Amino acid sequence: MGGFKIIPNYTYEDYKRWKGRWEIIDGIAYDMSPMASPEHQRIASDLNVEIAISLRNSKCNCKVYHPIDVKIDENNVVNPDLLIVCKPIIGQYLDTPPELVVEVLSPSTRLKDTISKYQMYEKFGIKYYLIIDPKEKKSTAYYLHERKYEELIEWKFDLGDGCTFDLDISKVTTF
Repeated sequence: MGGFKIIPNYTYEDYKRWKGRWEIIDGIAYDMSPMASPEHQRIASDLNVEIAISLRNSKCNCKVYHPIDVKIDENNVVNPDLLIVCKPIIGQYLDTPPELVVEVLSPSTRLKDTISKYQMYEKFGIKYYLIIDPKEKKSTAYYLHERKYEELIEWKFDLGDGCTFDLDISKVTTF
């Protein structure tokens, strides 16, 4: 008798019943604990402040959020470290692409954030994806061009409807 592998396939309905912080990627559940490191939290917090000030100064309707549920489909629910949304969020989660997402890499999330989420965000149509890597002391921004991510050389973001801002990443990173 040959062996076979049983791979779970969790959905948003399962997700709603769980305690704690979780993500689902391709039907596989990922526990988001323990909490991120103090450095991770500081970078995300400082970036939140810089982006919020930039958005306020540009007088646009876009808002920056700390992790909220982004329901891409029934088998994919993620919580980016930060995201910018320019439309009203109806309900408990976002089910349309935000304009920008940020992931601050941790040792436990590195592969998931740089491969799985990169592909998922690109396919979902998220215009900008920022990856902050404290370990490698590197920050990379991508923008969606013809449905594929390309590296953004100058950190100038055009979120649409006249909402634009520049980001000096050196203000939030120590590298």
